[in-house]
Amino acid sequence: MALKVEPILPNFGAECSGLDLTRPLSPEEVKQVTDAMDKYGVTVWRNTGMNDEQHVEFSRNFGYLERVPKREGAKMRLPFRELFDASNLNLEGEITKDPAAVEYRKGDRLWHTDSAFLDKRTSYSLLLAHITPPAGVGGETWFADARTAYDDLPQETKDLIEDKIGINSLWWSRKKAGADIPEEEIDQRPKARHPIVHTHKGSGRKSLFIAAHTMDIEGMDKAEGRKLIEDLIAHVTQDKYTFKVAWNPGDMVIWDNLCTMHRGGEYDYTAHKRDMRRTTVREGTEPHTLDMGDDPLTALFAVTPKAVDINSARDAGR
Repeated sequence: MALKVEPILPNFGAECSGLDLTRPLSPEEVKQVTDAMDKYGVTVWRNTGMNDEQHVEFSRNFGYLERVPKREGAKMRLPFRELFDASNLNLEGEITKDPAAVEYRKGDRLWHTDSAFLDKRTSYSLLLAHITPPAGVGGETWFADARTAYDDLPQETKDLIEDKIGINSLWWSRKKAGADIPEEEIDQRPKARHPIVHTHKGSGRKSLFIAAHTMDIEGMDKAEGRKLIEDLIAHVTQDKYTFKVAWNPGDMVIWDNLCTMHRGGEYDYTAHKRDMRRTTVREGTEPHTLDMGDDPLTALFAVTPKAVDINSARDAGR
């Protein structure tokens, strides 16, 4: 079947249909999906009918899938390590009351890119809705176009940031969201260096790669660098570059972290179940790669700041 594409904004975001994502796709069908992703950055697929196994298998079409951290003797709510739990649920499927889990999830409300805090970046994220809050109470996901936003920057700003390197930390975004994590503690933990401007491989367009995980800019005064980071995030997230997705169970959204930002919308976390499950594809890896011989997230979560230590409570998400 041919892929049907309906743009949401002229150059960003598209509602897609016409392919059955529950079955194996042909190479031509996979190319139809990646072509749409290269052009629009975000694709929305309604009522997919996918289960966990189909979700994981479909995601393998795009490269190696990162896995949730290992914890000896710990139970997992979800059946595959390739599924990251982006829900507000505990192991029993009830709304969690664990304060560290609640604190950790606040960071998802900030504009961010998945896994920017790892040396090996994520390309696609594929988020599938299983349970969603009732219509009208929030819980949408917002997306921002980092390519068009870069295009529209003044030339003076482009020249300033062309060769700049961002320093990224997971715990910095959690601190920005309100977690009580001293900056000295963040400095003792792993950080990742990434250019804040890069050329997006699939489209050949330049894009910003900067968001809530970006703590500092290498070589710049801290205050000056952090002001520049906030200014760039504010620029990318203007209304003209953004749209939101309202979810129903069975919906999937795929976004390319290398040319977008995203954030979760507000809702009453304590009143409504929201069961969302995500796979994440490592940049530059081959389809159906099963093992890269490394496990960066287990190392990252081995020592977690106390305010967001969810290791003993539930699967760690991002």
